[in-house]
Amino acid sequence: MQMFRMEDTRQASPVGWGVQALLLADPADEALAAGVARFGVRLTVEGELYAGLSAIADDPAEWGLLVMDCDRFGGLSTVQHALALLGEEARRVPTILISSGCAAQEFPEDRRAPIRLRGPVSLLALRVGIEHALRDRLVWRAA
Repeated sequence: MQMFRMEDTRQASPVGWGVQALLLADPADEALAAGVARFGVRLTVEGELYAGLSAIADDPAEWGLLVMDCDRFGGLSTVQHALALLGEEARRVPTILISSGCAAQEFPEDRRAPIRLRGPVSLLALRVGIEHALRDRLVWRAA
């Protein structure tokens, strides 16, 4: 029996390489922040819901990704109501909602609809969510 070990010599880029992301979560939750940051995003953590949403509304072009821990801010329905208050421009920012109230993970086809992940979120679910959120993004990397 012969076995071959194929090694890909190309470097794989982290999923969110260079994307400016806003994480709305408990600033003391280092595990979630580290989990999001490990996928290559430039992360800003905000612990107050309306301050974070204000940052998105003020300059949506600055942000490439919004990740929210809904349980910290009163649950999924409260956060969805707060997101509805954002303007149309701000809703173009890809959004991931993490909540223990999610019965099933949702990866919608509509690019303006938020991705919903069950909390506490695993690294695998977080990676799939970030990949889905940034699916339109092209990354050119020199070999």
